[in-house]
Amino acid sequence: NWDDVSVSKANLKEIEKVMKNVYIETYGCQMNQADSEVVGAIVKTAGYDLTNDLYEADIIFVNTCSIRENAELRVKKRLIEFDGLRKKKNWLKIGVLGCMAERLQTQLVEECKVDMVVGPDAYRDIPELLSQSNKKAGISVELSTEETYADIVPIKLDTNGVTAFISIMRGCEDFCSYCVVPYTRGRERSRDPQTIIAEAKDLFSKGYREVTLLGQNVNSYIWNKGKEDEINFAKLMAMVAEVNPLLRIRFSTSHPKDISQELLDTIAKYENICNFIHLPLQSGSTRMLQLMNRKYTREDYMAKITAIKNTIKDCGIATDIIAGFCSETLEDHNNTLEMMRWVGYDSAYMFNYSQRSNTLAAKKYPDDIPYEEKTRRLEEIIELQRELSLQSNRKDVGKEFEVLVEGQSKRNDKQLFGRTSQNKVVIFDCKDFKPGDYVKVKIVDCTSATLFGESL
Repeated sequence: NWDDVSVSKANLKEIEKVMKNVYIETYGCQMNQADSEVVGAIVKTAGYDLTNDLYEADIIFVNTCSIRENAELRVKKRLIEFDGLRKKKNWLKIGVLGCMAERLQTQLVEECKVDMVVGPDAYRDIPELLSQSNKKAGISVELSTEETYADIVPIKLDTNGVTAFISIMRGCEDFCSYCVVPYTRGRERSRDPQTIIAEAKDLFSKGYREVTLLGQNVNSYIWNKGKEDEINFAKLMAMVAEVNPLLRIRFSTSHPKDISQELLDTIAKYENICNFIHLPLQSGSTRMLQLMNRKYTREDYMAKITAIKNTIKDCGIATDIIAGFCSETLEDHNNTLEMMRWVGYDSAYMFNYSQRSNTLAAKKYPDDIPYEEKTRRLEEIIELQRELSLQSNRKDVGKEFEVLVEGQSKRNDKQLFGRTSQNKVVIFDCKDFKPGDYVKVKIVDCTSATLFGESL
C-alpha cells in the first residue's frame, strides 16, 4: 500500500540509488509478450530485479500495441492510474515500450507524463535511459534494419512452464493499407536459425513442451537468401521439429500470399508440428482485399485453403476478419460471410475497422461506414463464427486426441486443461496428470469454445 509513503527530497537521491524492482505490463499480440521477455532479460542483466507485484515496483514498463484505437486508449487510461501511484511514490519511473512508443513518441511524454519512451528496436538502450537524470524524459525510437535480439535469452514472464514463444523475425514489409506495423516495427529481418534452435533446445531442457514461432509474417522468414545454404520458413520448421519429438511446434502469423506447398508438406511430415494454421482472411471480397493491399484475391485464398485441407489431415484453421473497412458494401460483407461458411473456421479474431493515422487507408480512403453499421456487421460475423465453432467442436465428440496439459482449469480445481494439435481447449479430470504431460483424451461433450473429455 502506497498511501502512507512519504519521501523527502533529501532522501529521494538515496532511494534512486537502490531502486531495483521492475514491473512489466504487456498489451497486444504474442510478439509483444515475446518482446517483454527480451526487456526482462536486458534489465535483469543490468542489475535490476523483476517483480509481479505492482506495489513493489520502482520502475513500471508498459509494452504497448497500436493496431487499434481501443488498444491505445486502454494504455492511456492505465498510464493515468500509474501517474496517480507516482504521486504517492515520487521516485517511481514510468516507461512506454513498443508500437505505441514508436508511433506517438514525444506525445506520450507531453500528455501522459512518462519518463521513458522506447521503440521496439531500442530495448538495449533501456539501462542507459534508466541511469539518466529524472529531469528529462528519455526517448529512443530509432528503427533498425538489423536488430533481432538474437543474442539475448528471454526471461519467461507469466508462464505456465509448458508453452513458450520464440521470436524468429522482426518487422513487416507487406504494408496492408489499414496497418501501422510496418511503421512501428520497421523492415523485415530474420534471425539466425542456429540461435532459434539453441533457444528451443534450452526451453525443452527447462521442461517446456510447446513453442510458438513468432513473426509479423512468419512465412517470409529467410536466412542467407540466394545462397546455397538458404533457409526458408519450411526448412526452419523442420529444424525446430527435430530438436525433440516431444516438443510441439506452432507458428503465428501466416500471410496467405506466402504460405507454400513446401511448408504444408513439412507440417504433414512431422507429427510434432501441430495441425493448425492461423490464416488471416480479413475480407471475403476481392475488391476489399485490393483496397486493403492484401496481395491476394478471394480465389487465391480459397486455393490456399484447399491445399491445406488436401495436404494436412484434420488441420484446424483460424482467421482474422475486419468488419466495415472503407467503402465496404453489403455485398462485400456477405462475401465474407460466404467465405466463412465455405472454409468452416474453427475460430477467429474479429474486429471493427479502426482507422490508424499515417496508414495508406487513412490517407486515401474515407472511413465512411457508420460505427453502428460496422458493429451490426461485426455482430453478424461473430454470431456466424459461434455457429461454425460449435459445428466444428461437435464433429470432435467421440474422437480421441493427444492433449498437452497446460494447467489447472480456472473453473474447477479438480480438472485440468490442455490443447489438441488443432489448438482446441480440452477440459478433463486431473487424476495423476501434471502440466507438461501428454494425455490421450476422448471427447464426450462440447460448447462452441471448449471440448470436454475423459482421459484414456
